[in-house]
Formats: sequence, C-alpha cells, structure tokens
Amino acid sequence: MNAAFDVRYTAQLARLNLSEEEIVKFQAQLSHVLKYVEKLKEVDITGVEPTAHTSPIYNVFRADEPRQWLDAEQALANAPRQANQLFIVPKVIE
Repeated sequence: MNAAFDVRYTAQLARLNLSEEEIVKFQAQLSHVLKYVEKLKEVDITGVEPTAHTSPIYNVFRADEPRQWLDAEQALANAPRQANQLFIVPKVIE
C-alpha cells in the first residue's frame, strides 16, 4: 500500500472530501510519520516495562451516595418532543 492510497482510503472512511493538493500534503505528512515510527523501532527497549503513562495515575472517585434528582416531569419540561414520559429524538440509523 502506498501513502496516497492510505490518505484517500482514510479520507473516504472519515467522509472527508479532500482536494488533490490536500492529498499530496497529507501523503507527505503520513510518510514523515511512518519514517519516524521506523526510527523508533531501532530503540533498544530491553528491560523496559510496558506502561501507559510516565507517572502513576490513580482514579479518584466520589462516594456513591443517593442524591436528589429530577423526576420524569421535570426532566421532560424543556424537551422539544415527548410522548408517554419519554424523549422523542430523530432516528440516527441510516
């Protein structure tokens, strides 16, 4: 696969209409990224533990306690469309 094909294919998947000029520009950028990835493959990582972050990260959760919330009538008060105490939304499946 060449970079021009990858750019066109990726743009098609993302539903982007790229001009030929943009394809050439992104093709060059993609080539630079791929060259850099090849360069990173040369680094000796023997003995390096896999990690997702460079410093320890911990999730901080709040206490899971019940609290006041909206009832159905309050939640639907500003809904543009509603029926049977439910929000009516447009269909999004093609």
